[in-house]
Amino acid sequence: MSLGLPLALGLIVGGWALGAEIKATRLSDRYVTVKGLVERQVKSDLAVWPISYKEAGNDLASVYEKTEADKKIILQFLDQQGIKAPEIELGVAQVVDTQANEYSNGNRAPYRYIVEQQITVRTSRVDQVAAAAQKTMMLVQKGIVLNSNPGRELTYKFTGLNSIKPDMISEATRNARAAADRFASDSGSRVGAIRQANQGVFSISPAGGSDPDEAGAEGNLNADGSLMKTVRVVSSVQYYLGQ
Repeated sequence: MSLGLPLALGLIVGGWALGAEIKATRLSDRYVTVKGLVERQVKSDLAVWPISYKEAGNDLASVYEKTEADKKIILQFLDQQGIKAPEIELGVAQVVDTQANEYSNGNRAPYRYIVEQQITVRTSRVDQVAAAAQKTMMLVQKGIVLNSNPGRELTYKFTGLNSIKPDMISEATRNARAAADRFASDSGSRVGAIRQANQGVFSISPAGGSDPDEAGAEGNLNADGSLMKTVRVVSSVQYYLGQ
């Protein structure tokens, strides 16, 4: 037998195999990147409410006595709002001697001593605290000098994120697959295996607030001031596409 025929057959088979390999390589480069968005509306389950107040004067003993009287008024107010003792933390009094500042340049403060103290409410009864925070003017009317607006310092936390993460990730993945199926249908392809997946970063923003993507990776910084929040995750998935 002539060597020409086997050689020709070898070239044909080899060329077919090379072509198949090139085709497979090209097909492996065909993929689509899709995203699956999931949002959940949740209610905060922890309220942290610091109430800071102060008194000033030239006699330390009397200033401290006023501070103690203020504390009793605030505790009485909280009790009237239905906030219980185990939900209240008493801070340590801080004393400032304004005349002890050697860099005052001779400008003396109107009072020598300033005593500051903070009472913090920490509770899962968020609705109770939200209602009480609307009535702090009652403290001002009784002569309590608040360091700032307690309502603005009130923060709400959602501590149940880990409990809803798995379901949200699963739903985001299903949404991403649905988007890939729509793309494949429109382009005459079929969706294959996952090439790469990123579950995305969870963000928490105020309910009805701005898009967390516009506020940065950590979401809207005002989320702590909102009783109702939006939990959001965007999963990014790459799928191979076949014919």
